[in-house]
Amino acid sequence: MTAAPPPAGTIAYRAGGSIYLNLTNRCSSSCEFCIRGWSDGVFGEDLRLDHEPDLDEVTQAIEIAFMEGPADEVVFCGFGEPTMRLDLVLAVTEWLRVRRIRSRLDTNGHGQLLNPDVDVPAALAAAGLDAVTVSLNAATPEEYDRVCRPVFAKSYRAVLRFAEQSAARGIETTLTAVDYPGADLPGVADIAAAMGVGFRARGHAAPRARATAEKGDH
Repeated sequence: MTAAPPPAGTIAYRAGGSIYLNLTNRCSSSCEFCIRGWSDGVFGEDLRLDHEPDLDEVTQAIEIAFMEGPADEVVFCGFGEPTMRLDLVLAVTEWLRVRRIRSRLDTNGHGQLLNPDVDVPAALAAAGLDAVTVSLNAATPEEYDRVCRPVFAKSYRAVLRFAEQSAARGIETTLTAVDYPGADLPGVADIAAAMGVGFRARGHAAPRARATAEKGDH
């Protein structure tokens, strides 16, 4: 009998002292600078999943990743929007909290739009999430819609509200913006300062031949 091939797509991968989790390839944005448009992954890892992993698969992948050594944190990031699988994010966050492992969510900020029946920042805080990095990427709603191309109307304000409420719940909150051509990084930094949260600019990965790519910080 021929053995079944291993599942395609990396669930957990290491970069920059952290372990990153790839829970889904689905996203509620289609950012014009997104690496998914021309690459199958980052840091030499193929992130194109053939199925969305369950809790046991994710926790096993984390344990295997930690066998390579300690990590500063575990980050929900990957090749899609993690809050499209909010129940799994919450379950894994609780699993990490019990083990006293720092957790961070890297998100487009659409969590409340994707899960309208849940107070998402409150649920994340209750699960024990330590930090959230919210990709704002624009200083105005018009620029946000043009560059991020969200599936939701009027999502810019929802992203800001998500960041505000996350910070209010005691989650360490940072707004980020990709340094794409024409990006208003000072404008996004000013919004973060007015909100009382952190700001970080992220490097822009220029398109090249389709392959697993090296990407700047997450």
